[in-house]
Parts: sequence; structure tokens; C-alpha cells
Amino acid sequence: MAAVLQQLPAFGMSLFRLCVWLVLLAAIFTPLERLFAGRPRPVLRARLGSDLVYYFLNNLLPPLILAPPLAAIGWLLHFIVPHSVYALSGSLPVWARVGLGLVLGDLAYYWGHRAMHRIPLLWRFHAVHHAAEDVDWLVSTRAHPLDIALSHLCGLIPLYAFGLAQPLSRSTDVAALLFVVIGTAWGFFIHANLNWRFGWLERLVSTPAFHHWHHTRADHVDRNFASLLPGLDLAFGTYYLPRRLPAEYGVRDPIASDMASQLIEPFGPPRAARQAG
Repeated sequence: MAAVLQQLPAFGMSLFRLCVWLVLLAAIFTPLERLFAGRPRPVLRARLGSDLVYYFLNNLLPPLILAPPLAAIGWLLHFIVPHSVYALSGSLPVWARVGLGLVLGDLAYYWGHRAMHRIPLLWRFHAVHHAAEDVDWLVSTRAHPLDIALSHLCGLIPLYAFGLAQPLSRSTDVAALLFVVIGTAWGFFIHANLNWRFGWLERLVSTPAFHHWHHTRADHVDRNFASLLPGLDLAFGTYYLPRRLPAEYGVRDPIASDMASQLIEPFGPPRAARQAG
């Protein structure tokens, strides 16, 4: 009990920071989505309340889920990876470490993300994110916590393996911190309900239009898996970006409408099988 009480100030500070970030994000994206909406709709949309709960849940719970496996992976790689690799990575300037980390991290994320769409067990968790029928900036954190944790794990393992992030270091790893901040901020941007187009830049950096096609329900599904670099989809044959935006969002599979069931059902048998039985 005493240990729990000692953690309350830190937990309260984390909640406060999340509230501040939520206000800042809303202040940025709400007017932009009103002025440049890809699909005009009210600010107080359906399921806004549950998406807000997901925002707090998925900023608090996944780090706790990730801590044990990341510590184990970091410890194991420390003995497997030659120290010369860590020395070389440590000698690079911060901008080079961040840039290389973004490329390697997005490459690993691409294949992890693609697996989430191909492997039924992983899809049951990932489908929670895709079930949103209206996509906006807040949908970025509308996901099952285990799905969020696995996505982060895919992106972080290459950083650990190549010494671009060094979890056993006693000092703050600026490159790893910037990697997480950039990835998180970009996630909110590419989910935003914006009609912006960027011409040739759309083949270099992911945009809302690019990622919105990843959320389509009926037309060209399973495309645009990269989080940051569309060139990965171009290279592996999953790129799709026409001039128009998708007509429909969501999933074709049956999925629970209430948040509690969305969190619990992926651990059980498939929903269709339960209904049939």
C-alpha cells in the first residue's frame, strides 16, 4: 500500500501532462479539421468519449506493458551485438542517429504492421483501431493497448539492435526520445481529418491522405502500412494513393461497439465463432 501511495504523485503528474497535451492537440487540430475537413462532420462526434478514454489509457498502459520485454531485449542485445556497433552509433551526431532510427524503425514497423493485418490473432487486437468509421486526429490512440505496445516494440527493436537507443545507459538517450516524440506527433497528424495534398512530397513522407487509405473498408484494403516513409510501400507493392479520399472507413469483421468488450474480446474466441455456437 505504501509503495502505491508513493507512486501517486508521479501518476498525477503523468495525467496532468496528458491533459496539457490533449488541450494543445485539440487546439491545433480541431480548427484545422473544421476549415480543411476531408469529410465534414461535427466536432462532438459519436464515440468521442470512448476515444478520449483510449487516449489516456494508451498513453499510460503500453509503457508499463513494454518495460519488461524491452529490458530483456536490451539486456540480451547488449551481449550479442558487438561493442563496436554501439561505439559507432554513439559517435554519430544526434540528427544522424534520429534519421537512421526513423528509417530502420519504420522498416520494422512496416512488416510488423503488415503482419497485424495478415495474422488472425494479431488482427483481432489491431481491428479495434480500424473499427473507427470516422477518422480524425484522436483516432491515433484509439486502439487496444497490446496492439499499441506491439507496434512500439516493432519500431524500437532495431534501435536497440543497432545501438541507436541504448537503454542500459544511465543518461537520457536523446535520439530514442526524439524518435518516440516524432513518431507520436506524426501519428496524430496522419490520422487528422484533413483534405490537404502535398504533391510529390506524398511519396517521401506519409500524409493524412496516404494513411486514410489504410483505413478504408471496401476499396483497396491492406495498403499503405508505413507510418512515416511511403517509399516502403512503394518498394513492397502496397502503395495506393489516388486523388480522392476513401468513401468508407472501418472494418468488415464483426466487432463490439462498447469499449469494455473491445478490450476483452480479442483474448477470447473469434466473435463470429461465438455467435455461431
